[in-house]
Amino acid sequence: MTVPCVSIGMPVYNCERTVAQAIASILNQSFQDWELIVYDDGSRDATLRVTKSFADPRIRVFEGVVNRGLAACLNETIAMASGKFFARMDGDDIAYPGRLEKQVAFFEDHPQVDVVAGSAMVFRSDGHVLGVRRGPRTHDRICANPWAGFAMIHPTWMGKTAWFRLHAYRAEMVRMEDWELLFRTYATSRFANLPDVLLGYREDSLSLRKILVGRERKCRVMVQEALEGRAPWQAIRGVLGQLARATVDLAAIGTHLDYRVLKHRALPASIEEVEIWLEVIGKTQARLSQLREESEVIAG
Repeated sequence: MTVPCVSIGMPVYNCERTVAQAIASILNQSFQDWELIVYDDGSRDATLRVTKSFADPRIRVFEGVVNRGLAACLNETIAMASGKFFARMDGDDIAYPGRLEKQVAFFEDHPQVDVVAGSAMVFRSDGHVLGVRRGPRTHDRICANPWAGFAMIHPTWMGKTAWFRLHAYRAEMVRMEDWELLFRTYATSRFANLPDVLLGYREDSLSLRKILVGRERKCRVMVQEALEGRAPWQAIRGVLGQLARATVDLAAIGTHLDYRVLKHRALPASIEEVEIWLEVIGKTQARLSQLREESEVIAG
């Protein structure tokens, strides 16, 4: 069996309505030297059946017995990865056709970088475009204020598989596993963002509970840093910043002004970006229709 260049880890949980579209977007990649590792995290719907219905030999599906959470599942897929690079993908998102090609090309030109992310088009399942999420391009700008966060959209990450194995996700860091990993490694690693939109990021609604859980976990890490004497004043400022942001979250979501107030969630997309997004959606749907006609996949 040929060793692929890129291993794509896709943990899935109860996403029977969206996972076929997510997988079709991987099949539509211009860069075809990949394997897709789908790890079902104890789904209680037809997600597993849908993922197993794809006949492509590059797709491997594994069934988890109980729901373990994103970080644990990512560690499982990283352990099974055989590619030089490891890419993130969720079961409710849509990859742009050039995503893998652009990220692999970036690594060829920048071998010193460990993880590269990109921009994302935020959309709702009803087709409404909410805007684009972007991040700064260089490591120094990404890590300018690590206590506040790192503008690297988690589902767009691609990194060296060896780096992910050296720096495993921590399963207990629920809702903040990406921030904690970057916070733990930024001083000895190199990060980057591509300006290109690489992914359609599905966000039908904002969960205040999930956002607040993430902020609370971040505060715990910061308090621990302060207690251990590592940058105590920065830790205190970080905690105060998280509390201030939580207040804004409460006001924005509570008054249904979420995207107008929480500008970091999505900025306005240009007409050209929306047109490209509609093209991506059209090509993904066309691929799904083709697969259904060939009886290779049965959507949930």
